[in-house]
Amino acid sequence: MDSETVLQESLISSRRRWLDRYQFSVRVSELGKVTSVGDGILWIEGLPTAAIDEVLNVEDGSRAMVFHLTEELVGAILLEETDKLAAGCRVSHSGQHLSIPVGDELLGRVVDPLGRPLDGLTSTEGKDRREIDVLSPTIIERDFVKRSLYTGNKIVDTLIPIGKGQRQLIIGDNGLGKSSLVLDIVINQKDKNVRCVYVLIGQKRSSVINTIETLKAAGTLDFTTVVVADAAALPGLQYLAPFAGTAIAEAWMRKGLDALVIYDDLTTHADCYRELSLLLRRPPGREAYPADIFYLHSRLLERSTCLSAKMGGGSLTALPLVETKEGEIASYIPTNLISITDGQIYFSEPLFSAGFLPAIDVTKSVSRIGGRAQDAGIRKEAGRMKLDYLRFLELEVFTRFGAKLEKSIESEIQRGRVLREILKQDQRSPLSIESHMAWLIAFNSGLFDGLRLEEIAGFLEYLNQRVTGSALKLSSPREEWAGAVKRWFSEKRERIEVADEQKI
Repeated sequence: MDSETVLQESLISSRRRWLDRYQFSVRVSELGKVTSVGDGILWIEGLPTAAIDEVLNVEDGSRAMVFHLTEELVGAILLEETDKLAAGCRVSHSGQHLSIPVGDELLGRVVDPLGRPLDGLTSTEGKDRREIDVLSPTIIERDFVKRSLYTGNKIVDTLIPIGKGQRQLIIGDNGLGKSSLVLDIVINQKDKNVRCVYVLIGQKRSSVINTIETLKAAGTLDFTTVVVADAAALPGLQYLAPFAGTAIAEAWMRKGLDALVIYDDLTTHADCYRELSLLLRRPPGREAYPADIFYLHSRLLERSTCLSAKMGGGSLTALPLVETKEGEIASYIPTNLISITDGQIYFSEPLFSAGFLPAIDVTKSVSRIGGRAQDAGIRKEAGRMKLDYLRFLELEVFTRFGAKLEKSIESEIQRGRVLREILKQDQRSPLSIESHMAWLIAFNSGLFDGLRLEEIAGFLEYLNQRVTGSALKLSSPREEWAGAVKRWFSEKRERIEVADEQKI
């Protein structure tokens, strides 16, 4: 072998060793092109491997999420947009699903469905992120609902109890007090170690501001996160809002904590989903809603549950709001949600007009599993109260015709009127569970009998004051409760008598 051949082989061997230190790969990436844009929708060509719910990056800095696939085009909903977005812009894959920041860094914050701050404060980015749309917990991960979520409302806590991990629908016409009730429920979670997420979907900016200011004034924003997609937001953000709120609350549940999520409201959400679906040329179904609207909401609400001890024992309670038209409870979206949830609290326009506030119709309201979680003392005192109250409502009809009634029936009707007066409650005045125990014992003991209806509110207020300052707990023996309540009634009567003498 001559020297030239040896030199060539040496050079080849040296180059091979040099090349072995490097790894080469060929990467092929797809580039799509926007064919049209409008109404929060992008139509894109040239992305044959795009997957549903994948986030796409547009060259102008916008982002979109794949929402619909056809043979030739990809339909995507806009998450962000700029003034430069137009037909012809290039679009690329991100290979990721949409996720948002989660964790205690979001407490006290107002964010949009992408987790971006809307309150003018610093970024919400923390160490944890979570995909906004994930599978609900499996059956083996779940446990029975066995702890009560106290709302502070007399009717709900005694007659329609809610358990932690339950999905309770709030239903009724617009303007009857549904949002006021859930705000009171959030306010009542103060010092109860329940983290709250309030999702506002498609509402006017003034309504959003009023809600936030109410939470601030009550000192409850510290343990609450507000997710906002107002009426001016992109339709895609309004669609994603409840999923984003659920992801935030779900992260706390997975850590073994108790969380509460409120969707205000799912009627607007369904309308937004219908709008997006029609724009994307999906075939319409009943009332022009897409056929999978039931699946959409069931997928959302199934994520609320109570986890087993092995999974941390956390819970996620859901309170979705839905609007009816002229009290029509059998319309499409309300009936869908009634069949998904564990019960409903129905607001009645006739009760609202009659001055019975909150205007909760006990005859149409039900809690299918909350009674199992209700405290034993409250459950025993409430007993047959709901059935007796429903019987009173039926008997009261006969008084409108001037029919002569037996004394026992008259006594029963009068007792029902007293109970109806007791169940009235002002906004922003949630009561402790001990206060509920006090008025229940007083009513069952007949202490309200003989009082004029206009006197009942004063006695209830006095009872609440005395319970707040007493050492009585829910677990205290009934004899102690009965003795204390009777004593407080006597004190109130003495004060009324003294005041009457001073007037004379």
